[in-house]
Amino acid sequence: MVWCRAGKNSVVRCWSTALLAAVSVLAAVPPVSGLQLPESSGGDSGPVVVYLVRHAEKADDGTDDPPLALAGQIRVRMLEQLLSDAGLTHVHTTDLKRTRDTVRPFAEALGEDAIIYDPRQLGVLAATILGTPGTHLVSGHSNTTPLLVAALGGDPFGPIDELEYDRLYIVVILPGQAPVTTLLRFGEPYVEGSDFGLRAERGSPGPPSSRRRN
Repeated sequence: MVWCRAGKNSVVRCWSTALLAAVSVLAAVPPVSGLQLPESSGGDSGPVVVYLVRHAEKADDGTDDPPLALAGQIRVRMLEQLLSDAGLTHVHTTDLKRTRDTVRPFAEALGEDAIIYDPRQLGVLAATILGTPGTHLVSGHSNTTPLLVAALGGDPFGPIDELEYDRLYIVVILPGQAPVTTLLRFGEPYVEGSDFGLRAERGSPGPPSSRRRN
């Protein structure tokens, strides 16, 4: 079961040990397990559901392509529980360890490799997703994920902070209707100025401004 509490600006805080549910995408679509949406009729394309996350917490190993920190590995397991009944059909990621490892369990569950996309061509990815009915999971970065939400016609709810890892966007696109965006929070909550992932590897981090946003 998932327990969610609505907060300000349509942000929902969720605690889960099973599946992501209880999200009402439209007044006519009740909250159901796996966001089962009505099938399209006539010549319309089918519905598209997109889950978007920034990669989980990364380690501080001194390289440009670090793996996930222990905190990130824990967050991925929580994401697995949260999306266990989401009915994913497509998994997308940039070609870096931290983004690939964030969605690796989902691609393995589908028996397919995750689809690699170029973060410099978000418009191409958005067009591909919008033209591919199904349920997509996208792993990105702090500076690309809100831009992709916007490219899909959704509401990014502002930029993602450098140390913020707990956002989960759901963008639902029904044929002929405006996209609906829900923002969930999951796992260890974001606390301004705190970096749980780096602290697990290297001790207390330096000032947030001293590191790149990614």
